[in-house]
Amino acid sequence: MLRFQDSLPLLPVPTLEETAARYVKSLHPLLSPAEYAASKKAVEEFVKPSGVGQKLQEKLIARREDPNIKNWLHKWWNDAAYLSYRDPVVPYVSYFYSHRDDRRRRNPVKRAAAISTAVLEFKKMVDTGTLEPEYMKKLPICMDSYQWMFNACRVPARPADHPVKADPAVAKHIIAVRKNKFFKIAHEVDGRQLSTSELEAQFARVYELAADQRAPAVGALTSENRDVWTDARKMLLDASPKNAAALEAIESASFVVCLDDAAPVTLEERAHQYWHGDGQNRWYDKPLQFVVNDNGTSGFLGEHSMMDGTPTHRLNDYVNDVIFNNKVDLAESEVRSGLPDPVAIAFEVTPAVRAEIDRAIRDFDAVIAQHELAVQAYQGYGKGLIKKFRCSPDAYVQMVIQLAYHKMYGKNRPTYESAATRRFQQGRTETCRTVSDESVAFCSAMAESTGVTTDAEKVDLFRKAIAAHLEYISAASDGKGVDRHLFGLKRLLEPGQELPAIYKDPAYAYSSSWYLSTSQLSSEYFNGYGWSQVIDAGFGIAYMINENRGVSPPPFSA
Repeated sequence: MLRFQDSLPLLPVPTLEETAARYVKSLHPLLSPAEYAASKKAVEEFVKPSGVGQKLQEKLIARREDPNIKNWLHKWWNDAAYLSYRDPVVPYVSYFYSHRDDRRRRNPVKRAAAISTAVLEFKKMVDTGTLEPEYMKKLPICMDSYQWMFNACRVPARPADHPVKADPAVAKHIIAVRKNKFFKIAHEVDGRQLSTSELEAQFARVYELAADQRAPAVGALTSENRDVWTDARKMLLDASPKNAAALEAIESASFVVCLDDAAPVTLEERAHQYWHGDGQNRWYDKPLQFVVNDNGTSGFLGEHSMMDGTPTHRLNDYVNDVIFNNKVDLAESEVRSGLPDPVAIAFEVTPAVRAEIDRAIRDFDAVIAQHELAVQAYQGYGKGLIKKFRCSPDAYVQMVIQLAYHKMYGKNRPTYESAATRRFQQGRTETCRTVSDESVAFCSAMAESTGVTTDAEKVDLFRKAIAAHLEYISAASDGKGVDRHLFGLKRLLEPGQELPAIYKDPAYAYSSSWYLSTSQLSSEYFNGYGWSQVIDAGFGIAYMINENRGVSPPPFSA
């Protein structure tokens, strides 16, 4: 799995001139002539010889060349974008996948057991390092984040959260949650992994033990603002020594299986259930939570801080592939006698802790009520036809999104698309700024009512917009976007040092206020995926482009 890791290149530091030119170009379609002139002047001041930008650039290059640092951005970005972020992880950081129906396993016990069997097979490859590395354009990419997939958890703290990782050779259990009650299930007994039939027996026992009455929703505390959850966690620990053991069992678990007493049917109902549920039958700090409903439908919820979506996409694709295509042994087998029952994890809930739980539920309900969700499942065509137009399917859909926004609001606003930088050591993502002069020209021509622009001219504008988008996302994937570079330079300012004009310029904040936060993945085993918007007036648009159809699940807006 890690055999190429040390040979991967280091994340580059673009030249100051390169970033300045790309940044100014990205501002042009977003600003008035006067605003653009002011911004351009601030950028020129920043990059002038012997200016503050040059000095910061020298420091950044020195950081990149430090032999003790594998990636100049990695620690800074994990902290600023995730661990220091104080808003609740749900809905603002977490993301979900909705699985295709498994018609052979409508029984939730069978579905949970099949998923767990497949996940444990994947885990075995990760733990032993035998998982095949991933490639991008035939080049190996970074697999570092896989270490945070299993037996890991985010822990709340001030001023920043921190991740914990248990020893997989010691922590050989999963957590099942039913009716807000947590159960510890050993997935290996006497050196042997539980079979699917044995896991079925364990999950069936959880349903029996959980019965009908819900317990106080301790898991709801993980849905709170991170500072509020930090204080509540201390209160929980102070309430009883039993609570420390309970937290350790959950945080060290290989993964979590949430057995929900819900039966979502429509794509929207499923999206709501996997994205957030009712905020109670979860532990939102865990990177891997598989949700199984009473009607056998299933999905996945991921915590984002140490791992982006591509590793969990691979995991969920693997899980469904081996189940649907009979690549893993799910046949009924004899259940060993003497297997330990699932162990109920007992929390001591004092009146003060109960009050915190009640507040968390109220706060969660208020946050979710501010959001709207919609799923657009377009069955007309997919990437097969788009490729026949000699177009990149991703760029094609990006321009469709731009045109839709332009028609709704009469203008285009800053748009983020995730660009992967995993070809570099500890690489994660860079911003692709989708709005360009070319995309705005295309949208304006398509939205005009005068008919001045011919169809042939519109097609030409469309192709130019796609070309501009592909140029930017290619540069971003090569570590030459503007957002992470400008972030890194700003990070190197000394305490008390005057903020350069480029960062005071309103265009700097505006151009990175993502009115549209977008990303795409494709899977024949998903019928939806998504996340929240990143600003109150924005949309989070997750889209899939499959061979013969396109699904845009779900745009979220405040």
